[in-house]
Amino acid sequence: MEDQFATFINVILPLNLQQVYTYRVPKEWESEIEIGKRVAIQFGAKKVYAALIYQIHHQPPKTYEAKYIYSVIDETPIIEPKHFLFWEWISKYYLCSLGDVMQVALPAAFKLESETSIVANPSFELQDTVLDDKEYLVYEALELRHELSLADISEILQLKNVFPILKSMVKKGVILLKEELEEKYKERKLTCIQLAAAFKSDEALKDLFDSIGKSEKQLNILMAYLYLKQINPQQDIDKALLLKTCNGTLAPLATLIKKGVFETYQISVDRLQINATPVQTFELNDAQEIALQAIQKSWETKDIVLLQGVTGSGKTHVYVRLIQEQLALGKQVLFLLPEIALTSQIIKRIRKFFGEACISYHSKYNDQERVEIWQGVKEAKYQVIIGARSSIFLPFRDLGLIIVDEEHEGSYKQQDPAPRYHARDASLVLAHLHGCKTILGSATPSLEVYYQALQGKYGKVMLDARFHDIAMPLIETANIAEERRVKSMLSEDIGKQLFEAITVALNRNEQVILFQNRRGYAPFLSCNTCEWTPKCQHCDISLTYHKYIDSLKCHYCGYTQQQPTSCHACGSKHLTLKGVGTEKVEDELKVLFPTARIARLDLDAAKTKHGHEEIIRSFEEKQFEILVGTQMLSKGLDFEHVSLVGVINADSLLSFPDFRAHEKALQLLMQVGGRAGRKHSRGNVVIQTSMPNHFVLQVLQQNKYETLVERELEERQKFAYPPFYRLIKLVLKHRDYKTVEQAALRLKYLLNGEISAQILGPESPHVSRIRNFYIKEILIKINRNNPDLEAVKKTIRNKMNALGEEKVFRSVIVYADVDPG
Repeated sequence: MEDQFATFINVILPLNLQQVYTYRVPKEWESEIEIGKRVAIQFGAKKVYAALIYQIHHQPPKTYEAKYIYSVIDETPIIEPKHFLFWEWISKYYLCSLGDVMQVALPAAFKLESETSIVANPSFELQDTVLDDKEYLVYEALELRHELSLADISEILQLKNVFPILKSMVKKGVILLKEELEEKYKERKLTCIQLAAAFKSDEALKDLFDSIGKSEKQLNILMAYLYLKQINPQQDIDKALLLKTCNGTLAPLATLIKKGVFETYQISVDRLQINATPVQTFELNDAQEIALQAIQKSWETKDIVLLQGVTGSGKTHVYVRLIQEQLALGKQVLFLLPEIALTSQIIKRIRKFFGEACISYHSKYNDQERVEIWQGVKEAKYQVIIGARSSIFLPFRDLGLIIVDEEHEGSYKQQDPAPRYHARDASLVLAHLHGCKTILGSATPSLEVYYQALQGKYGKVMLDARFHDIAMPLIETANIAEERRVKSMLSEDIGKQLFEAITVALNRNEQVILFQNRRGYAPFLSCNTCEWTPKCQHCDISLTYHKYIDSLKCHYCGYTQQQPTSCHACGSKHLTLKGVGTEKVEDELKVLFPTARIARLDLDAAKTKHGHEEIIRSFEEKQFEILVGTQMLSKGLDFEHVSLVGVINADSLLSFPDFRAHEKALQLLMQVGGRAGRKHSRGNVVIQTSMPNHFVLQVLQQNKYETLVERELEERQKFAYPPFYRLIKLVLKHRDYKTVEQAALRLKYLLNGEISAQILGPESPHVSRIRNFYIKEILIKINRNNPDLEAVKKTIRNKMNALGEEKVFRSVIVYADVDPG
């Protein structure tokens, strides 16, 4: 009977669990529980986690006895119930668990799990037990320090794996293990100075001056304090500000504190100090004004509008006007960007209009900073949030508009780990839940979005003239197959036509961007005699040579090895680096243009927190004439002085084995080309290729994106691909090839006849082994008009779970990738 009146909660843990778990709430905590708060709970034998309260009820679990929660961690919910609706949609649509969603949605500092500590067993008697040398070292350390962490013991023993030793010591009764949950987020505190109350009257202050008059340094500090208080009586004066004002040192200040002249106190401060005052104003040109009005008109009947604006047409100014309208209504705006590299440049431009109300959010922030941004968004301190895909999970209080810029970009799709969501598609659901509007912006819309606009489900607005009516760049192709035949190549990868175009741009004091969609120096090393190629030990892929570390490196698992001096197959010394990466292009340019200043923008060159930002800012400030980079360069960056864009080799883009290859190639080439001639005069684009008559390049030169769309839609309908069909890719991984092959065949057998969809495979992907795991894939094609999509997904989830329950396949990793990129 007691359980009928007991309070239970269902919680979400940051783990890949296919269900939520029920815990019981002690009477003393009942008044504290609330949906969205975190609670400390024991999960498993000993581990303690911070779990999120998902549901509150009075029904005890039927199959197990509910454990009690340990405590309630938060005073107020860190997430509102409406955000759980979004999490539920992500979980159902992308076939993942709520724990997977929690793992990606919350800042790491919110996701607590206990740390194992080792303490001495008080009842242990040494003389009765034999300890080996390592065990005795741990025992001695505990005599001195009483409590040790796993890291401490690893350091003492100089071992990575200390668990066998600890297991032995627990068995002998020498030690006890304890689990403690520690809050990771700590407020940043600033120590401030104030004059003691005894010296605040004029008479007491005069006496104070008389008493310290002989110490010039102490007098200067006191004068500086009074000066700062006179300027702003409400100001908190921290030590650094006070000493900077009087050019003083810590010693005399410490003396004044010791004498009781000054008192110290602490205040909480944000780690993110934003000093920006909105100053910039602007007027829209006629084309932008027409586009703005067309968007507002479309919103009367549709919630989603595609803004198709050519590169350099000034879409950002239209976005700013729409943001201003929402801020005037007291709403928040989410501005999604595909790449961190873009965020710094865009936020700098947006802050000119919105000042401190604007914040960016992406993975380069540390855990503490991400918590402060989370709280700032929840409290509506920040009204304009500019961020990469994970920004969709922020706890918006009152969202009025979502802008998805460069919506066609593949970077919006999360690859690993789960949830493998697409931020553009998820943002449409987020907007629906908040009852707000969405703008999808692109010069080269994805076929899925373009098709929805053609069908009338989305509004469509064109912005087809560049700002200041500057003409679109002149696009030329350079036939490198012919240049190699007549031997007019100036280096291994730069032909005469591109070389001359770079020379002209540099002579005019203009900047150049060169694009090569592969980082490293050379994609692979090959033996001239037997064509042997060094491959990764853990992956089925050739190793890329990186000159800056003088090693071969795997871009999938990070494995590196020294460059071999001879062939491992035939012993030949004749090894050649083949292909071209950004490092090699940079090297060739240094030889061809020895006086030019050259920079590189790729993952290797921009590893630090502000790496992208520093390279982009330096290029904007003309500290470099030539910027070499990967596809990061294609994503909406705006450089005033760039007149030429060169593509080193477009062949790999045009020949990639993927049904989206032509769409992606045209989008990438149009976007890269769009960096040229944006402000002052018409730019030039030179594309090096051995296929100058390729259909995609002809469409590009004619600037007829719609021509490609028509052809692609016809082919995709014929061969059952998006936007006419939905794709779900089932991926299976295991260290043993036969096991994963049998598991894939078994899963297909379980699905056959159970779902109304085409099932293709299983097949090995292009890279069939990564990190020693063999991979098999099954592709499921579901007609978009299929009314039973939810039922199909439910069946797929059930069959994946059924496979995992079969003893022989329990160790096989299985997951679904919905709408694979």
